[in-house]
Amino acid sequence: MQPPTDVNDDGKALANDKCLVSEPGTMTLEAIVDVTGEFEHLNEFVMLHIKKGGGLNCIDDYFTTVTPILDLLEVEIRVRNAPGITIKQMKLVIQDWIDNEIAELK
Repeated sequence: MQPPTDVNDDGKALANDKCLVSEPGTMTLEAIVDVTGEFEHLNEFVMLHIKKGGGLNCIDDYFTTVTPILDLLEVEIRVRNAPGITIKQMKLVIQDWIDNEIAELK
């Protein structure tokens, strides 16, 4: 699957949208979510997931709930990542994934 595009008519990435990284796989999931500005959106999904699951009883419940969510997001990013993907394109990848997951919970 190709990453979403955000290009000019000549096929070049918009000047205000930098490449995510020069070497794919060198950023942590946390750094990718942070640089794309999707941290609050991801937190919204996590909190909804926790609420739908009946809440938390202890800190271990949090990690038991959140770890699989982050693992799934990481897989999505790995599948949709491509050389030269821009921050804006990756933001759309993450945004779409979170929106689809939220829709499935509702």
